[in-house]
Amino acid sequence: PILYSYFRSSCSWRVRIALALKGISYDLVPVNLLKDGGQQFSAEFKAVNPMQQVPALKIDGITLSQSLAIIHYLEDTHPNPRLLPQDPKKRAQVRMIADHIVSGIQPLQNLSVLKQMGEKKMEWAQNCIASGFQALEQILQHTAGCYCVGDEVSMADVCLVPQVSNAERFKVDMGPYATIIRINKALLELEAFKVSHPSRQPDTPAELRA
Repeated sequence: PILYSYFRSSCSWRVRIALALKGISYDLVPVNLLKDGGQQFSAEFKAVNPMQQVPALKIDGITLSQSLAIIHYLEDTHPNPRLLPQDPKKRAQVRMIADHIVSGIQPLQNLSVLKQMGEKKMEWAQNCIASGFQALEQILQHTAGCYCVGDEVSMADVCLVPQVSNAERFKVDMGPYATIIRINKALLELEAFKVSHPSRQPDTPAELRA
């Protein structure tokens, strides 16, 4: 497999975590979202992903974009360890939390939106993340065990950790979100979350390396 990724992209990080959890080795092709006006806009990369976004994964003779679509494919083709619980209620909760982050928080504060916000981008990102985290904290108080849903790592956790990292980067006050903080801390102890971390990627700038 070939993963087109940017070290700081939270969507790319989700896929790196899933690949690591499932023990799938891959080649990484860095796509720098800031350099040269954004390498994602090159004709070469547009041929890989017409949406001009990372991640994209070439695997088994197909090219997939959109992090959750990629993770669902990995789940279907490499079922162990499972990232979606077998119990229908827990499975729905995992999908709900993942969608809450992937659709309800992250797109509002990603690079393309922030470019439109000009000087207000920090304040905008903080507000988007905080309102999403207020809801997420409430949800997790009902679903969490060690992790987002019970005691097994799931697709919800794969989405949570990169979003908390975004929150920290935008200096969101994490004080009100004790459950999110607790789960995030537990997940960052796991090897798959460590090796996939933005500070440990081939394209991580020297000053940001772990």
